[in-house]
Amino acid sequence: MVTGSLSRRYARAVFDLGQEHKNLDKLGADLRAIAKAMKESTELASVLTNPALRRSERRKVIEAVLDKIGVQPHTKNLVWILLEGERLGSLPAISRELDAMTEGLAGRVSAEVISARPLEPAQLTHLTAALEKLSGKKVSISKREDPNLLGGLVAKVGDTVYDGSLLTQLRNLRDELTK
Repeated sequence: MVTGSLSRRYARAVFDLGQEHKNLDKLGADLRAIAKAMKESTELASVLTNPALRRSERRKVIEAVLDKIGVQPHTKNLVWILLEGERLGSLPAISRELDAMTEGLAGRVSAEVISARPLEPAQLTHLTAALEKLSGKKVSISKREDPNLLGGLVAKVGDTVYDGSLLTQLRNLRDELTK
């Protein structure tokens, strides 16, 4: 699998190309559509990333997918480069990195909030305001519940994790007491 820094380099190249040609939104949409197709069809992902299959056969399959989606020529070029380098499996990671760069350009950042119980609307509003103040950007929150946290929450904003869960606090207390 391709490391995060390599995915970031590919995404940076696509980002720069998209800005230069003023089609960044379309390139991002193309990559999201391909990544979604690969996620929804494990068979497709398997065919596209299996080096045991001839590259010409995989090229025919991906060509059909790209034509159905109706992607930009720049997107096709990226896909061919990834296919030639046996890195087509990294396309979802490249898409995520590109989305993060695009969000950053627009002054937005995505945050994932994990809480022990569902958050009340007032709590979510307060949390959004606090995360926007910390990040200095407009925050878009996706939320999920994990009862294993016992209480509190964990917020992931970009590469930063804010862990205010009761589970972590209890672990830290246990570690302090056993020193």
